[in-house]
Amino acid sequence: MINMLIDELPKEINGIEINSDFRTSILFELLMQDNEFNNEEKVVQAIELYYPKPEKILDFERAIDNILWFYRCGENLEERKKYKKKEKQIYNYEFDDKYIFSAFMEQYNINLNKIEYLHWWEFKALFNSLNEEVLFSKIMSYRAMDLSKIKDSKVRKRYKKLQELYALPDMRTEEEKENDFANQFL
Repeated sequence: MINMLIDELPKEINGIEINSDFRTSILFELLMQDNEFNNEEKVVQAIELYYPKPEKILDFERAIDNILWFYRCGENLEERKKYKKKEKQIYNYEFDDKYIFSAFMEQYNINLNKIEYLHWWEFKALFNSLNEEVLFSKIMSYRAMDLSKIKDSKVRKRYKKLQELYALPDMRTEEEKENDFANQFL
């Protein structure tokens, strides 16, 4: 496990250089959410995104495992599964770009458009530590809110309107929507 306070952040995996800038991992996340590509196309594009010399990749399965390890900021997938339940999506880099940009400017005085390089792990640490006063943090909290736990009907109605105002588009495929609908009756 790499400690961000004392260890150098990885810019290569198993001796192979990777694109470690935050933009690469944002593009990766957007690629994984894009329903226009099948899994094979996603694998090829992910390898081309992360590896400056994709021709050096001989073991695609291992390369993808390495990408996922890097994307998770070194977090072990098995450990993550133990402690994290499936969470509702509360942000999207494509639809929240302006909010994220503004939050980084406001809190850290970092212009994400102009910064030449920011390691993905540093970006994620900053992203996860945005304070509750920035608008983007408020938007994420509205999206994450479980309205059924709010007893006061006026307050619940207010937050429902905020959830609708800041709702993310439904990115599921038609098949996923049908499956989710059918699963409600099981």
